[in-house]
Amino acid sequence: MKLLYPGLLTAVLLLVACQPSEQSKQSSQSNNSSATVYVGGDIITMEGDSARYAEALVVKDGNILFVGNKEEALTAAGSGHRMIDLQGKTMLPGFFDGHAHFFGFGAQAVTANLLASPDGTCNDIPSLQQSLRDWTAKADLSKTNGWITGMGFDDAVLKENRFPTRHELDEVARDTPVVIIHISAHFCVMNTKGLEKVGITAASANPEGGVIRREADGQSPNGVLEELAAIPVMTKAISPSTEANAAYFLEKGQELAASFGHTSVQEGRAMLSQHNAMASFAEAGKLKLDVASYIDYTAPSLLRTKWYSKTYQHHYRIAGVKLTLDGSPQGRTAWRHTPFLLPPDGQSKAYKGYPAIASDESVKAIIGQAYGNNWQILIHANGDAAIDQMLSGIKYATEKYGGTDRRSVLIHGQFIREDQLDSLKKYDVIASLFPMHTFYWGDWYKKIIGPDKAQQISPINTALKKGVHVTSHTDAPVAFPNMMMILWTTVNRVSRAGTIMGPNERLTPYQALQCITSWSAWQHGEELLKGSLTAGKLADLVILDQNPLKIDPMKLKDIKVMETIKEGITVFKKE
Repeated sequence: MKLLYPGLLTAVLLLVACQPSEQSKQSSQSNNSSATVYVGGDIITMEGDSARYAEALVVKDGNILFVGNKEEALTAAGSGHRMIDLQGKTMLPGFFDGHAHFFGFGAQAVTANLLASPDGTCNDIPSLQQSLRDWTAKADLSKTNGWITGMGFDDAVLKENRFPTRHELDEVARDTPVVIIHISAHFCVMNTKGLEKVGITAASANPEGGVIRREADGQSPNGVLEELAAIPVMTKAISPSTEANAAYFLEKGQELAASFGHTSVQEGRAMLSQHNAMASFAEAGKLKLDVASYIDYTAPSLLRTKWYSKTYQHHYRIAGVKLTLDGSPQGRTAWRHTPFLLPPDGQSKAYKGYPAIASDESVKAIIGQAYGNNWQILIHANGDAAIDQMLSGIKYATEKYGGTDRRSVLIHGQFIREDQLDSLKKYDVIASLFPMHTFYWGDWYKKIIGPDKAQQISPINTALKKGVHVTSHTDAPVAFPNMMMILWTTVNRVSRAGTIMGPNERLTPYQALQCITSWSAWQHGEELLKGSLTAGKLADLVILDQNPLKIDPMKLKDIKVMETIKEGITVFKKE
């Protein structure tokens, strides 16, 4: 296997031998000289293509010192070591989501929960309105820039099967701006005051790559904003506007991530202000988890700063660049070659979604810039038309700059065709797919693209069989950053109604674990440090109450994270 980052092994060895992190130095577990020995549970190393178990694991100075049998572990640990009995629990490498938006975790933790069952209670518009009222009664609006805000509503699941309107949000508040963010994070709805605050009126034109939905008169905004009409204004509305608020959001987001077993997290599309907040948080010594940040293609200058690095500085680094080519499949803004069977409100039967960037030449230039600079690039593309546009850009960039192992990544790829999977293999593009959709929107897809096509979403097993590197992801805060839901959906692919969505696309529990440990570490170019329980790697660990490989696969989502350990330090422990 080629290494993405030449010289990284040397850096790792120097790091391990000479420079333990400040957190490792301060760890009560290491005590500067003593080791910690874990025994008494299922220790799954995640080395190789099938499950391997170790009897004991030794941690010292933030790194894994030894993995193997208990007798040798005690010898390796030396005198004065500490013993921890797992009491039948299961230890794994710390989780690393294939794609998420860490900066948004804080908003998910702080704002009103508008998710439908089982993650929330908003199953119709009246319950959504009440959730906003209940949150407002307790909220400190200074944390959200004076906005009443909530995240996660889903028109596909709401009883009314439609978006709320500004008038319905006016019933929550008339004199305070309200913004609610769709579960896809590609749409929002604002009340009348909110639209006024961001300057959207009947005279406002649709931006390229976005739509301002209108009322019956064809002019007045109805409150629903799509894609690039939504993302800039909703991001500005809810992003922390002070350093103190930014720190508050990041701390809450970090707590949420750790509670689900993340030891490393991805920020999958950072704008300048988001990067600045995360970098400031890191330099203040407040990051406990590693954050790999991918900068939006509109801010390439950030990849020429000290933060663009193959190694972390204070647990933060810019890892590459992000390009978005279309929208949300469940929101019907993914760009397809064939029309949606059920178009959105106000669209014709010929509606196929639309591109985020209309010009193929512009896309080629953006991908070419990444390849020319040897930057890793993540490319969001859901519809097959968007994926064709991506592949055209990759073909151009590969022919111009060569096929160096950059580990380019297709993000989502919900409607990818089988011939496009062959192209991913040809151009050595990783597929970070999204089987969680099979549960959350599988039944909805039957309506909007048809039952046969719905069975083909996120064809992760077909990709794997074709030799494509794969990972799976939550795209949080689209959903909670719940890694057990990744496992459950990737293994079972069961919809809300109980339909198996693509039985041939199910992975084994071990493969699903690889997606969020060893394979994800490889995707991020960090396989020498993370992803398996191997001597010399970081002591990034998660302890579960049950073994995912030994229980009924339908119970995977019920597994609880008991403890999350980053470089030997406990960053979450379940009471």
